Amino acid sequence: MTKWLRSGRRRDICLLLAAADDELRGQQLKSRLESHYDDRLEPKSFYGSLSALVDAGFVTKRTEGLHDVYALTDGGEQRVREHYEWVRECLEGD
Repeated sequence: MTKWLRSGRRRDICLLLAAADDELRGQQLKSRLESHYDDRLEPKSFYGSLSALVDAGFVTKRTEGLHDVYALTDGGEQRVREHYEWVRECLEGD
């Protein structure tokens, strides 16, 4: 696993994008994470995580009107699937 997905928040962002039918706005991602964590996320920290994923090539960012929208890249989807398989193997045991 690359260092960019060692962060739980980054993995969770990728999971949300993998589950989405289409691109998501940054605020939609932030709201969904806050709902899941039952806690407010600092915007600077949250958007820093998104930027790191974009810089690493796991997430794409484009501007649509006033909003930035994000989607998982093929590389990001591959990492999510690899992580899912690892979690599944851990839960199933040997």
